Amino acid sequence: MLLPRLHIVTDSLDVVRGVLGHGPVAVQIRVKTNDREAYALTTAALELCRAAGALCLVDDRIGVALAAGADGVHVGADDLPVAAARRVLGPGPVVGATCRDPDSARAAVADGATYLGVGPAFATSSKTGLPEPIGPAGVAAVTRAVPETPVIAIAGITPPRVAELDCYGVAAISAVVADPAGATAEFLKALSGCPKVLS
Repeated sequence: MLLPRLHIVTDSLDVVRGVLGHGPVAVQIRVKTNDREAYALTTAALELCRAAGALCLVDDRIGVALAAGADGVHVGADDLPVAAARRVLGPGPVVGATCRDPDSARAAVADGATYLGVGPAFATSSKTGLPEPIGPAGVAAVTRAVPETPVIAIAGITPPRVAELDCYGVAAISAVVADPAGATAEFLKALSGCPKVLS
C-alpha cells in the first residue's frame, strides 16, 4: 500500500469515523492510558479502517499493534529504537520514526524506518514537553537528507500551512477534532495542490 500523505493522530473513535471516506489517510491511534484501552480502541479503529481501505498504525505500543493486527507502529524518541521495532515486527509492517534533524533521519532510515515523522514543525498545544519548532526550513532539511523516504511533518499544521512545507505529507491532531470530515477534506485538497514526488 502506498503510504498516505495525510496522517491523523487520535484517541477518538468519533474522529476515526469522521476522517474516513474522503480520500487516502493513515490513522494513528495514540492512547496514553494503558494497553487495554489502547487495544480496545485499535481493534475498533481497525474494523473501520479496513472497511475504508485506510492504513491503521499504533503510536508507541508495539505489543498492542501486534495483538490487534495493525498495519504498523510509530515510535518516538523515548520508545523502542527503530531497529528493535523492525526486528519485532519483521519486514512487512510500517514503522514510523520521530526525527527532527538530518542525522537522526538518516539513522532511522538505516535502521528500517518506513517513514519519518518530523517536527515539531510549528508550535502546538496538542502535546506538552516538545522541543522548539524546527519550522519549514528544518522540515525541508530532513526531506533533502532522505530523498527516498516519506517525510511526514507534524505539530501545529493546518491546511493553509501545508503549502509552506517541503515534505511528502503531514500529520494532524487538534486540527481535525472540531470537524473531522471537513478538516480532512481541506487537508487532502491542500496536499493535492503540493505534489511531492519521491526520487
